[in-house]
Amino acid sequence: MKIGVLISGRGSNLQALIDAAQVRGFPAEIALVISNIPGVYGIERAERAGIPTRVVDHKSFAGKAPFEDALHDELTTAGVELVCLAGFMRLLTEGFVSRWPDKIVNIHPSLLPSFKGLHTHERALEAGVRFGGCTVHFVRPAMDDGPIIVQAAVPILTNDTVDALTARVLAEEHRIYPLAVKLIAQGRTRVDGERVTIADAEAPAAALVNPQG
Repeated sequence: MKIGVLISGRGSNLQALIDAAQVRGFPAEIALVISNIPGVYGIERAERAGIPTRVVDHKSFAGKAPFEDALHDELTTAGVELVCLAGFMRLLTEGFVSRWPDKIVNIHPSLLPSFKGLHTHERALEAGVRFGGCTVHFVRPAMDDGPIIVQAAVPILTNDTVDALTARVLAEEHRIYPLAVKLIAQGRTRVDGERVTIADAEAPAAALVNPQG
């Protein structure tokens, strides 16, 4: 399966996908990396791996529609079958999402549906919850909304800090994003309403595959 990765920054989750795609037998390849911000480190990561890159600067367009048209054209020209958002800091409109039905996935640093939006770790610590984590989900037009594919839970420790929690969750992000892409590329995911069914699911340690098969 050919995937396209949309980024806005340093691309640590992009690197996790690059590393996974280089493993023999991984069922997906990265066909294109697009950044909406020029000069970000994620573009350098992709170029070092020999992956085609594009910069589609949202500031160069008169509104969201022409910007998203340009994204769509770049992705389709590259033969992309699955779009992966990896730190892409633009909300996609219903018009764009509808052109890629259940073909866009995102990773978010919380156990959705809790703590949508920004500053997830700060909010989790302030709320006193016992677990943080991360979620890979199919994208819907609403922010951080859509059927959940994989989650990983991370215990919140006594006297935890934002930086410490961020680092532990990020390590899990790098593990579960390639897992979710693998499940999709293998044809093992099916969206039933707002729930994902995974064929022959066996959750790895600490990953919550939702629901289990």
